[in-house]
Amino acid sequence: MKTIVLASASPRRKELLEQIGVTFQVQPACGAEIITKVKPKDIVEELSVQKAMEVADKICRQKREQEKDQKVLVIGSDTIVSYDDKIMGKPADREDAVKMLQKLSGNTHQVYTGVTAVLCKNGEKSVRTFSERTEVTFYPLSREEIEAYVSTGEPMDKAGAYGIQGIGGKFVKSIHGDYNNVVGLPVARLYQEILKEWMN
Repeated sequence: MKTIVLASASPRRKELLEQIGVTFQVQPACGAEIITKVKPKDIVEELSVQKAMEVADKICRQKREQEKDQKVLVIGSDTIVSYDDKIMGKPADREDAVKMLQKLSGNTHQVYTGVTAVLCKNGEKSVRTFSERTEVTFYPLSREEIEAYVSTGEPMDKAGAYGIQGIGGKFVKSIHGDYNNVVGLPVARLYQEILKEWMN
């Protein structure tokens, strides 16, 4: 029997997996994030490994004691926004969100998502990790536009202080790369490199 587990509580990642027809369970990782890398690509890969391995370790332990013939694929992911080589996390408060959006206004930034898939089979684990990068260019934004957007509350739980799939999408002039990567999970690459083989 095969089972897919998403090691994330993100509703956006859940929706993206559902959109491509994947049946899965959700078991979020809850451990502390430990960053030892410097480059955005390396950071998202490192964090995705931590999330996937935390959940996979629990599942592998359980399956070793229960159903040895069951295969479980755990998917961990992490997304960050980078501008001018600086990482932009979730805003601390309204003013922080305003400052982030002022930096992004009229400029191009990068969105990185790291993905790790851990296969648990017979109590053993195998790991595959990759990352995707997308360039996003914003139209110039006025202070009034930024403050009105921040007042909606949408930016407050999002890296870079915007949601491309929501109200923030009206600020995006162009993207170069995978749109879904900006939302939080490059599902096409995940399917082509990992899920296609797993599901068939």
